[in-house]
Amino acid sequence: MKIADIETFSVRLPSRRPHSWASSNLAIGSYVILKLRTDAGVVGWGEAPILIDWGGDRQRYYGESAPMAVHVIADYLLPAIRGEDVFAIERIHERMDRVVKGHFYAKAAVDIACYDAMGLAAGQPVHNLLGGCYRREVPLAHSLGIALTPDQCVAEAEQVVREGIKTVKLKVGRDDARDLAAVRALRKAVGPSIELTVDVNQAWPTAKKAIRMIREMEPHGVAFVEQPCDGLDELAEVARVVETPIMADESAWSPFDALEIARRRAADLISLYTTKPGGLFRAKKVAAVAEAAGLPCNVNGSIESGIGNAANLHLVASTRVVSLANVIPVTATAERAPTQIAGRYYLDDLITEPFAYRDGALLVPEGPGLGIVVDEAKLKKYAVG
Repeated sequence: MKIADIETFSVRLPSRRPHSWASSNLAIGSYVILKLRTDAGVVGWGEAPILIDWGGDRQRYYGESAPMAVHVIADYLLPAIRGEDVFAIERIHERMDRVVKGHFYAKAAVDIACYDAMGLAAGQPVHNLLGGCYRREVPLAHSLGIALTPDQCVAEAEQVVREGIKTVKLKVGRDDARDLAAVRALRKAVGPSIELTVDVNQAWPTAKKAIRMIREMEPHGVAFVEQPCDGLDELAEVARVVETPIMADESAWSPFDALEIARRRAADLISLYTTKPGGLFRAKKVAAVAEAAGLPCNVNGSIESGIGNAANLHLVASTRVVSLANVIPVTATAERAPTQIAGRYYLDDLITEPFAYRDGALLVPEGPGLGIVVDEAKLKKYAVG
């Protein structure tokens, strides 16, 4: 089954509320959706989240805009892989890397569409192509954006806990007083049984600042602190000194990054993505290194639509080392939503049916491929550009 053609669509979904973090400047909800056609008539869907202002340590990796991703896919990736066997995923990645360095989000969209097509052709869910189903429920963490006041954080956290969420994540890094007040207020509001995590997105400028802030938060039972600083040297310095576990996110894109984190003992945990390494195939490689190094993971998505989020669910389902709650959306449509605000980033989506939600977890799709049906009328409705 050969790759015949690729079509792309630039879209923007309506958000439930603004969601931002220390390094973000743009609104969430922009995607390039990829439709891959094969010579056998099978169609696979993929997605590239558009986060131009987000990237890795010291700008080693970087985000992509919609025009950039569309250009790379149409003018470089498709000519390199047209006619390739859609099942030859390692060869497809090699050919994409030969013509384009980096641009992992564009490559992830191709990779996800290939897996969707493989699963549809084989009559198997994608997780069966990634090692089989280790878990059928994916526990979620609900993320509180940095623009929310402590009172707003408490109000939202109390509601999502009522809706079943058992892990709450707080974005911090712009205002120390707000951050400390929010941590104190959240712990008091949700009680000791709810896990509370903090995500700095590299915003603390020095290891010393990070150490001081973490020690002030530790009495309130923070489960881990995500990416306190920019750079592995700083991360390692923090990890050596504080009791709270440290998670690497912006520092951890590739299997080579995971190996270096383990070698330097720069973090205790790794945030795994489908997008950062360039798709599901390479995400499994990052996970294998993390597992060998004894570094538990979560899947900390890029706030995907239902297409990319389906890939998230299949990755978590098939990967034992992903043992932490995952910061991925509760995909819902305007017509039907399984929660009011728990995990809800958007007011609508591009797939016809929301994912099943139960007691703070999403159930893994069981249909062939990604297990979704794309609503092409909504592709047109939310089209931009």
